[in-house]
Amino acid sequence: MTPTQRGAAPRRDRALRRATYRLQMHAGFTFGDAAAVAAYLAELGISHIYLSPVLQAAKGSTHGYDVVDPSAVNEELGGEEGHARLQAALGEAGLGQVLDIVPNHMAVSTSDNRWWWDVLENGPSSAYADYFDVDWGEPAPGTGSALSGYVVLLPVLGDHYGRELEAGRFCLVNAEGSFRVRYFDHEYPIAPRSLDQLVSRAARRLPRGFDRAARAEVESIGTALGRLPPSWATDRASVRERHRDKEVLRARLAALCAEHPEVQVALDAETEAVNADHDALDAVLQRQNYRLAFWRTASEQGQYRRFFDINDLVGIRVEDAAVFADSHRLVLEWLHSGVIDGLRVDHIDGLRDPLAYLCRLEEAGTGVWALVEKILEEGEELPDDWPVAGTTGYDWLNIVGGLLVDTSGAQRLAEVFAEFTGSDQSWEELVHECKMQVLNGALSTDLNRLVERLAHVCEHHRRHSDHTRRELRECLAEVISSYGVYRTYVVPGKAASGSDVAVVQRAVLEAGLRRPELDGELLGFVRQLLLMELAAPSATAAREQSELAMRTQQLTGPVMAKAVEDTAFYRYMPLLSLNEVGGGPHSAAVGPAQFHSWCATTHKRRPFTLLALSTHDTKRSEDVRARLSVLSEIPNEWAQTVHGWHQMNRRHRVADLPDPATEWMFYQTVVGAWPISADRVLAFLEKAMREAKVHTSWDQQNPIYEGAVQHFAAAVLRSRKFLAEVEALAGDIAGPGRSNSLALKLLTLTAPGVADLYQGTELWDLSLVDPDNRRPVDYGVRRSLLEKSAGVDLGELWSAGDVEGLSKLTMVHRALELRRRRPACFGDGEEGSYEPLEATGPSSEHCLAFGRGGQVVTAVTVLPLGLARAGGWRATTVRLPKGRWRDVLSGKDWSDKVDIGQLLGPFPVALLEKLN
Repeated sequence: MTPTQRGAAPRRDRALRRATYRLQMHAGFTFGDAAAVAAYLAELGISHIYLSPVLQAAKGSTHGYDVVDPSAVNEELGGEEGHARLQAALGEAGLGQVLDIVPNHMAVSTSDNRWWWDVLENGPSSAYADYFDVDWGEPAPGTGSALSGYVVLLPVLGDHYGRELEAGRFCLVNAEGSFRVRYFDHEYPIAPRSLDQLVSRAARRLPRGFDRAARAEVESIGTALGRLPPSWATDRASVRERHRDKEVLRARLAALCAEHPEVQVALDAETEAVNADHDALDAVLQRQNYRLAFWRTASEQGQYRRFFDINDLVGIRVEDAAVFADSHRLVLEWLHSGVIDGLRVDHIDGLRDPLAYLCRLEEAGTGVWALVEKILEEGEELPDDWPVAGTTGYDWLNIVGGLLVDTSGAQRLAEVFAEFTGSDQSWEELVHECKMQVLNGALSTDLNRLVERLAHVCEHHRRHSDHTRRELRECLAEVISSYGVYRTYVVPGKAASGSDVAVVQRAVLEAGLRRPELDGELLGFVRQLLLMELAAPSATAAREQSELAMRTQQLTGPVMAKAVEDTAFYRYMPLLSLNEVGGGPHSAAVGPAQFHSWCATTHKRRPFTLLALSTHDTKRSEDVRARLSVLSEIPNEWAQTVHGWHQMNRRHRVADLPDPATEWMFYQTVVGAWPISADRVLAFLEKAMREAKVHTSWDQQNPIYEGAVQHFAAAVLRSRKFLAEVEALAGDIAGPGRSNSLALKLLTLTAPGVADLYQGTELWDLSLVDPDNRRPVDYGVRRSLLEKSAGVDLGELWSAGDVEGLSKLTMVHRALELRRRRPACFGDGEEGSYEPLEATGPSSEHCLAFGRGGQVVTAVTVLPLGLARAGGWRATTVRLPKGRWRDVLSGKDWSDKVDIGQLLGPFPVALLEKLN
């Protein structure tokens, strides 16, 4: 048993899956910190901690998604010893563990990522060349070329290569026979073959009378380096020879330096001479297997698949069996030994073939509890053949959140937003515009590579061989920007599913309607290619056609995410609580029938999926969204308030900034997260402005625009009159907002699935988008409140106003205790059945209730402000299943036909347990 397995025990019993608790791991919250809260989480009722990635990440990583070594535990989190102590603490507390893994990409922190370092040093002849998704450049045309072979572009420089070279930004260094080039804090390997001239010149620098044999050896090393097989020689014999000989030559050179200081002096002198001569240094750099380039070139040139548009993250070819084995070896060891019980698979849509990956994971993981980060659009379902328990919960987040939105009020807010901003652009038009912007900007290089592939395919089909690259680009861009989902899952040798056919056909149709000047036959050709329906004239053509389709599927997801989540959400925002991953302002409010249907289907198909409300990726925490949803119940009041604030704050505007949409967002953000400090608001605004990509962006920042908006916000947040009005409005909607929060949480804790609690959200948590939602959590406060929760009267606490969140924590604790006592009621099969309960009476639309397994009943208040304005519950009732029932939240007993005013009047939610 390895140190990381001490204290671990297999936890495969599905009845133990009550709730996960997400912990964000980083240098400020380590394995030791996680171990310290294990007992508290167990007492709260959690069954599994749910860790962000813990494999070795780039130095200083705050999230762990930039893995550099999947075979090691992150040293900044505590390394092997810290991990072992955490397992022991979890074993003592009786907690299982779900781990977040990153199969799609790795960080190109070259000095830490030995696989990528080897690729850069050896090019296509690297033992790890097939591990990364790289399109290598053309080979050297002849021996006279300065290039040593295939070259990969590295867009890492702060300015153009020539300018950085002439400014002396590069420095060649020698470390024990292994040369590298340094650029500020970054280092890149020097190909051994390119050192032949440097070492030969160093031999000529050795002093007269120097040991003749040693001199001859230095000269022979220089000659041998130049004779190493080139990097583009990838046959097995050449690869073995190259790797064997380069290490032998490196060791010989290091030994000579250690034995003869004169050799080290000569090498250092020659290295300094190269560093002092721009042309000489350039000559060395031109012979590498990579080309250092200005970071902006990545938007139009690029040879490796990235994670979205992040140049520091390179895609890995996990579809290859060897890559899967090497990148999953440690994780699978943990699964087999019982260290972890489940996996959260990050960015499943980035993989070449998600189904094949998941099947391999299931086979290797012996029935692992697998959950995928899959964003489902409205009406989309997780593929039936995926061997997973479900998603990480964004589908639930939007379904349950929709219960809190008043349909007519949301429509009115959209009208008011359009009037305030002066824009009549529809959401659909905006999304298309943002997709085209992304395809022509951040992801342009990815589109360019697809265009080249399509051009090669067209060469095999004479009816399309004359299309220009401009025509092909416009066609592909329009089709991709018309996808209504993140991606399709078409694979060679298998007919496309009906849903995938519908997605592609609709995208092609919309592209043709939007751009009638596009060649209709070309659009049809693209449709056939994307669905892999087109017969190929040759084996080569068949490979190119399938490659085009597979690569396109890996791009449509990033386009959707960058355009919608990271752009459109920051431009169009009538009601910010709707702008959430997997949803959006176009999402309709959810009624009881739709909610019950979703739950019944989930119980039948995916009873152990995750149900999330807040995650590290949500744009706002559950409590902020719950409060902001109240605005849909008072749209006219909100409109009057915004217009009033707009007039009040005119004096703080600079050059008529901010623009109306940003001002609207600013007001909703402050009200939704109130009380909030100015520095948190300003940090959010900086991110929001750059994500919107209208006046400024991360790539092309506009300090004048950003400064004007920040000046406005800071001045407004110093206005006593404004703050008093915010305080008043936030106070008015805080109560209904908290009622919404309790409803969200209790539904999540009792609906079909496994509840997921994001760190700290057992209390009120008014966080914004990351990094705001990764602020430290005060577990000391939570422990003390949990101790107080045993005898608390929730009705009294609620009527007194619960500012600190004890009511929420108490409800969470009691609900999880009920799940612990009656696990079968929340599992799969008939024992965990889901039964909708219908309220009757004048306010029936404000109650949502259901039963689980005939032993548990959940009832919550929805649209609480509308309920109050309608005069309360009045004579509304709900009939319970036969028997006597006790509310575990209030302690009161109920049976038969229940007056909802009595059930939910003192406290807005109820959780009933059948008394046997």
